[in-house]
Amino acid sequence: MTGERPRKIVLIAGEASGDHLGAALMASLRERRPDVRFAGVGGPAMARSGLASLFPMADINVMGVLPVIRNLPMLLARIKATAAAVLADPPDVLVLIDAPDFTHRVARRVRKARPDIPIVDYVSPTVWAWRPGRARKMRSYVDYVLALLPFEPAAHARLGGPPCSYVGHPLLARLDELRPSPAEQAIRDGEPPVLLVLPGSRRSEIHHLMPVFGETVAQAAALFPGARFVLPAVDHVRPAIEAALADWPVRPEVVSGEAAKLTAFRQARAAMAASGTVTLELALSGVPAVVAYKGSGLEAFIARRLVTLASVVLPNIILDEVVVPELLQEACTPQRLLAAWALLIEDTEARKLHLAALARVADRMRLEEASPGAKAADIVLRHADGAKEKGA
Repeated sequence: MTGERPRKIVLIAGEASGDHLGAALMASLRERRPDVRFAGVGGPAMARSGLASLFPMADINVMGVLPVIRNLPMLLARIKATAAAVLADPPDVLVLIDAPDFTHRVARRVRKARPDIPIVDYVSPTVWAWRPGRARKMRSYVDYVLALLPFEPAAHARLGGPPCSYVGHPLLARLDELRPSPAEQAIRDGEPPVLLVLPGSRRSEIHHLMPVFGETVAQAAALFPGARFVLPAVDHVRPAIEAALADWPVRPEVVSGEAAKLTAFRQARAAMAASGTVTLELALSGVPAVVAYKGSGLEAFIARRLVTLASVVLPNIILDEVVVPELLQEACTPQRLLAAWALLIEDTEARKLHLAALARVADRMRLEEASPGAKAADIVLRHADGAKEKGA
């Protein structure tokens, strides 16, 4: 807007996915307001977009109960310092990007001291899955929620959460990268099959799933002679994966990097995957998958008491039906994984129904108007311009 002072936007991201989301948001914001100023906390992607992070994002990228306890003094200090930095030079809007255990604590401090600063939460916490009471509590310190999943606005309305709009998932902008070319489709449909093995991107997932995945792969190799097993590994857990593979009777081809991973996705006939965002990536790629999760006894105890959903798999939640088979905790055994996986590898009626359902996932997620980054940027700027909206 001509003649107006430049807007200052503080963004706080706490993990790699949030870093990439923040960088995309920054790019869309700069397209609309070239003079916008940024501050806050982010990683390498946001740094490349011009953010000077208050401290390394790795300081707060801590997962799991025990690691959080070990790092609690440092995390509390970072929360206090981040809130103080926001208050020392107040922005036109504060944008929280995922990592709610950290970002929401900062937001509560900021809201208490400066209730006039609009606060937008980019990525809804999973209030629809567990601890639903968080939604209502958020109303006191979050003005608007930008949702990545199409069912989340209705969930917040039902639970008494803040106003919420579906702005689209960043994967929607990458559909061309996820979908196979005719040559890749021929590999996907041909023999021998290319089979993806995705044991997760966190050390705890690797620890619990690699043994059961290794035995499942060995049995699948006997059932499907010549099958090519491909394991895309995230760099920070590749050493743990390589160490675990030493005990596997059948070693998959380990690939690194986004390009190699996407090539494997476009060629794959089916996948065995840890529960998480990768299940949505597989669905949009048109790759049938069996989903597994195995955690500690404590995690299983907590999940049984707090998780409120019939399914924890994102494509199932989006479709509101259990299409993607999921084998969790005690049910996560090589025998049961192989039985479910084989139905998706072979040309069965189950595979055909699965593929038809995956096509509906993309339809449910499609935006009617702007791209995900553009819609999110428009809402953030409306708040920066003083419109602490209570609707749309």
